[in-house]
Amino acid sequence: MKNITNLLVLIFFTGTLAFAQQNDTIRVNPYSGDKQPKKSSVINKMYFGGTFMFTIGSYTSIGIWPLVGYKVAPKLSVGLQPGYEYLKYNSYYGGEFETSNYGLRVFSRYRVIPQAYVHAEYATINYGWQSYNSAGDIVETRDWVPFLFLGGGVSQKMGGSTYAYVQILFDVINNENSPYRNGEPFWSFGIVAGF
Repeated sequence: MKNITNLLVLIFFTGTLAFAQQNDTIRVNPYSGDKQPKKSSVINKMYFGGTFMFTIGSYTSIGIWPLVGYKVAPKLSVGLQPGYEYLKYNSYYGGEFETSNYGLRVFSRYRVIPQAYVHAEYATINYGWQSYNSAGDIVETRDWVPFLFLGGGVSQKMGGSTYAYVQILFDVINNENSPYRNGEPFWSFGIVAGF
């Protein structure tokens, strides 16, 4: 935990960042010679990133959660992150169990300072797990589980319009079907590229 805290402090105090570069260059009208601010296009306000998961062994997890964001204002952005994860592991009931989890996350971020932001996210994920039915047979059960994550993060420019980030989120819904313990923090590390 001390190493993670040190990393967060280092990232927080050493960088400057905006998720997508604001293009405020001046252009010259080739016909009149007048200087005009370059207009921002939709693509200039977008950024992309995501999470890739890969674990092989007695517990196998392979997943991808691509991220697309849009800067609504210089300090405020919104986005979505669809995802899919394949799981295979030794079941509590004996034998191997295979399933897939999938879902969607919708989020907003507000930059408090250039290096740090607060984050709110609603997610709904369809989880599969094993359980007993009324006849005592082992069956796969599936259910949509809602999450409301609140927290924040820090980010550091890596070059151009590419940034690395670290964030910590807490689920305030704590749905009874959630596979996570109540109050357990969710750490994310990733890279985001803007245009």
